[in-house]
Order: sequence, then C-alpha cells, then structure tokens
Amino acid sequence: MTHQKFNFNLHNTQFFGQYWKTDQPKAVVILVHGMGEHSTRYADFLIPQLIKKDIAVLAFDHFGHGKTEGKRGHNPSYEAVLDSVSKMLNTSKELFGNMPTFLYGHSMGGNVVLNYGLRKKVYIKGIIATSPFLKLAFQPPKWKLSLGKMLQNIAPSITLGNELDANDISRDKNEVKKYVEDPLVHDKVSPNFSITFIETGKWAIENAENLKYPTFIVHGTSDKIIDHKASEEFANKAESATIKLYEGGYHELHNDICKEEMVRDIINWIEKSIA
Repeated sequence: MTHQKFNFNLHNTQFFGQYWKTDQPKAVVILVHGMGEHSTRYADFLIPQLIKKDIAVLAFDHFGHGKTEGKRGHNPSYEAVLDSVSKMLNTSKELFGNMPTFLYGHSMGGNVVLNYGLRKKVYIKGIIATSPFLKLAFQPPKWKLSLGKMLQNIAPSITLGNELDANDISRDKNEVKKYVEDPLVHDKVSPNFSITFIETGKWAIENAENLKYPTFIVHGTSDKIIDHKASEEFANKAESATIKLYEGGYHELHNDICKEEMVRDIINWIEKSIA
C-alpha cells in the first residue's frame, strides 16, 4: 500500500490532501469529511477496509479544518467548497486516470456530495453519503440562528460553537474519547458553514428528484445530530438513490459498533456498481 500526502492551493488557501492506494486499484473513493473534524480520522478503520478491497482513497481537509489553512470553521463560500471537490476530481484523474470514481461524504461532506451531484455535471460512477447533513436532528437556539443570518451579511467569518455533544457521535466510548482528545478536532463554525449548510440541505431535499447519479445513503436511526428522516425523504424522492438505516446507529456509523456491517455494505455497493 502507498500513502502519499500533498498540498494544493485553491481560493488563496493551502489545502492538505492525501491518498492511499494498492498496486492495482479497481476504483477510487474521494472522501469528504464532516464538520469540525478532518480526513485522517478515517485512516483508523474505514480507509484500511477499502484498501483491502483495492479501492483507492483520495481525501483532503476542508477550509478551516485539519491541516488546511484558514480560520477554524470558516469557508469563503459554498461554491468554494464545491470547487474543492472539483479540484479533487481533477487530482483523481491525474493520479488514477479514468478509473471508476465515487464521491463519499460524511455529515457535512454528505451534504456536499449530494449537492455536487445535483448541481454539477461530471463523470463519476456514484455517490455515497453517510449521515448526510440535510436537516439537523435538534433545533438550534433561535437567537443563534437569527444572529448567524445577520452575521452572514455583515461579518461572515465570525465563528460560534456548533452545539454538538461529542457523546452523540458514537456508542463506542473509545471513539468518543479519541474524538475529544484529537487536537485537530474543533467545535467552531461560521455562518458560511452553519447557515449555508442548513439552507443547502433543505434545497437538496426539495430537488432530490433531479439527482442522476447512482447514490447509496446510510444513516443511523438514533442519530442525535443529523435527522435520519431527512435522508429517507431525500432517498424517496431520488429515483437513483437507495438507503439503508441502521437501527440504533449513532452519527458516525464508520466509528460506531455497527461499523463492520456498514463498511461491508458500502464495499458491496461499490463492487456491484463497477461489476
């Protein structure tokens, strides 16, 4: 297995990227992580499982996340976030040629890959969205939403806490501990992430019937962060989408006690897609 780190520039920001591959990969997954975290968190379990099946992984840290530059929890615009996915697709083509390519997004990244599929016309084999941020499972304080909308117009880079409880990411307490102790994890979020993603999540559901790419959505029924019913609504509207719900599953299914089943389901879906 080869693991290579690299940097690239986009929107006056230096990004951190990395990829993993075997000698003869048969597909590539472009991984788009969630809010407040970073791509290396997936290297403990998910990525090794994909690599075992000769599925290469190309990943990067979002604006204001992980080892990418920028104010923590802030991005220039939603279109800039989509541009980062376009950049990864170009990088994937440089590295892997015309290999079957899948966009894989978790939570905030799930919002990104679903919206990308709705808004862009590119060659990809399919989309995988885990616990996609289409609608929050909790109601943020109204004052914070009102403040966020106001700040988006006058001071969009101001960040507030994201209201998330680390205990809600997984039923595995060891995973919660790793998350809390990770120095690259943060709870900062600007209106360009919070307000914009709430709005684009709603837009994605309203326009789900226009999705043309084969899509696999997975979500846990006990996710206290993102509403699994919104994922169901999206999948029901999108003819090209299928969904699997994991009974009792928390937000980070790839770090939850059902992780082996979930990753097996995703690998099976990928392999059927390229058969």
